[in-house]
Amino acid sequence: MSYGTSVTVRTPFAETVSRVRKALAGQGFGVLTEIDVTATLRGKLGEQMEDYVILGACSPPFAHRALGIDRGVGLLLPCNVVVRAVGDSTLVEALDPQVMVTLTGRPELEPIADEVARRLSNALAEV
Repeated sequence: MSYGTSVTVRTPFAETVSRVRKALAGQGFGVLTEIDVTATLRGKLGEQMEDYVILGACSPPFAHRALGIDRGVGLLLPCNVVVRAVGDSTLVEALDPQVMVTLTGRPELEPIADEVARRLSNALAEV
């Protein structure tokens, strides 16, 4: 089962994170949260792993529309975007917003998910 979309780029990790933030902003998303998984695992567990960050992206107008249909959909917001180092490349992954429709069983969320998916796809293409 595919639950996301991705793009691999040959730019350094830090530069890619910056480009992802800019591309998301260009599609109307703000980054509400940033989880530096690498630093967290190193600091809390002493574990080492590749550069890995989770960006919690949100478009307030789409979030508002979705929450107006189903308040419980907040469990699935914001849209997570992962940026992680893979060898000499950087992988950018975004959760497919259709997961929101599938998990909730609310087909009226589909038009919102479609538009968010289109915008996330555009952002990934820009990276």
